[in-house]
Amino acid sequence: MQYHDIFARSFSQHDRKRVGYGALVNCLIVVCCLCVVFKSYPGPSYVLRLRMMILEELESVIITDTTRELVRPYVETKERKLVCNTMKRRSDTCQMTGDIRIHGNSSTIFVSTSDTINSSWTIKPYARKGDKGAMQNITSFTIQTIQEQAETMPKCTKTHNVPAVVFSIGGYSGNHFHAFSDTIMPLYTASRKFNREVRFLVADKKPLWASKFQEILDKLSKYEVIDIDHENEVHCFPSMILGLEKDDKKELNTDSIHNFRNFLRSSYSLERSTAIKLTNGSTRKPRLLIVSRKRTRTFTNVKDVVTTARAMGFEVIVTEMSANLKQTSRLVNSCDVMMGVHGAGLTNIVFMPENGVFIQVVPLGNMEWMAKTFYGEPAKGMGLSYLEYKVSKEESTLTDQYPLNHSVFDDPYSIQRQGWEAYRSTYMDKQDVKLDVVRFKETLTKALELLR
Repeated sequence: MQYHDIFARSFSQHDRKRVGYGALVNCLIVVCCLCVVFKSYPGPSYVLRLRMMILEELESVIITDTTRELVRPYVETKERKLVCNTMKRRSDTCQMTGDIRIHGNSSTIFVSTSDTINSSWTIKPYARKGDKGAMQNITSFTIQTIQEQAETMPKCTKTHNVPAVVFSIGGYSGNHFHAFSDTIMPLYTASRKFNREVRFLVADKKPLWASKFQEILDKLSKYEVIDIDHENEVHCFPSMILGLEKDDKKELNTDSIHNFRNFLRSSYSLERSTAIKLTNGSTRKPRLLIVSRKRTRTFTNVKDVVTTARAMGFEVIVTEMSANLKQTSRLVNSCDVMMGVHGAGLTNIVFMPENGVFIQVVPLGNMEWMAKTFYGEPAKGMGLSYLEYKVSKEESTLTDQYPLNHSVFDDPYSIQRQGWEAYRSTYMDKQDVKLDVVRFKETLTKALELLR
C-alpha cells in the first residue's frame, strides 16, 4: 500500500489526528532545518541519514497508526484495516483486520473494505526478498480489496474465529540455518502474541519441513498447519498476517533472543539453562561437542583433536548433526563447549546453555564475514562466549589440490568475482581441515578459562 493512499484515508476519517500528525511532521522539519542552519555543511552522508530519519518518523506516523484506538484485543475490534509494508530490505508484509477471505488455489486474499475504489497488492511471503535465487520459486499472493456487500466477494466455505499467518517455506528453507533465520525465528515473533490461538497457512510446503519442526509449531499454534497451495476452499478469518518480518541487519536473531531460547527449551523439554561453572573443586568434566561433517569441510584428524581435548580434561562427543531436532537439541544442550567448521550444523547453537562456549573453525577463502555474521554475532547475542579459529594455509586440504602460489590462496577475491558457484565449489565443497592440534590447544585452553 502506498503512503499517500493510507494518508488519504486517514485524512477523511480522523480530522483530529490529522492536525496532530501535521504538527509532528512540521516540528521534525523545523528541527532538522535548524540543525542544518547552525552547523557547517556536513556532507552527503549526513544529509542521507537526515532524510532517512524523517522518512522513518513519517512511516511511524502514517503507517503504523491506522486504527482508531488500538488498545482493545484483536478479537474485539470491528474496524477494517489493511497495512502493507514493502519498505523493508528483507521482507514484505501485510496485516489485515476485518472480513478476510483466502482462496488457496488462486493464491488470492480478498479484503472487504468501505472504499469505493478497489485496489490490489502482490506479496511473496518469504523473508529474503533481495535474493533472486531464493525468491524465484516463492508463491506470489495477490491481495484484492473489494467493496462491502460486493457480489465479487467469494463465499466462505470454511470460517475460522482465530487469526491466520500466511508464509512460505520455499526458498532456502531446506537449509538448517535458513530454516531458523528466515522462517522459524520470524514466525515466533509474528505468532507468539496469539498464545497458540492462530492458524498457520503454509505455501510451497516441503514434506519433511513440518515434521522436522513439529514441536516448535505445536508450541506456537494448537491447530494443524494448512497447506494453502492445495486448498480449493475459501477460508475466512477475522485477521491475517501475510509474510514474516525479518531483521534487516542481523541473521539468526529475533527481537528477544533470550525469550526465544527459553521458548526452545520449553518446546524440547531441555534441562540446562546455563553451562558448567568450573571451580577448583569441580569433579564433573566440561563436555565438548565436536560437530562432524562427512562430505565437505570435515576434520581429517579428528582423533588427534579428541586425544588432545581429553588430555586437557574434556569429556568429548563427536557426532554429525541429526535432522531429528528432539535428539539434537538435547545433545547440544547437554554440552558446555561446541566446536565445528563453518556450516549449517552450527545453527544448533540455539540449543546451547547460556554461558557456554562456541568455537567456530573458519576455513580459507575470506569467510570471516560470513562466519561473524551468520554465527559469531548471533552467538554473542545468545549469551554464549565466542571463539574463532582461523585455519592456516597448512591446515587446509586445498594445498593438496593447488600449488602454494595459486590465486586460491593469494587472491580469494579473484575466485569470488567468478560468482557464487565458483566460490562454493572451491572453498566450501572441496576444502577439508586438518587442525594443528598444538595451535588449536590454545583455543581449547581459552574455552576452559571462559568456563571458570
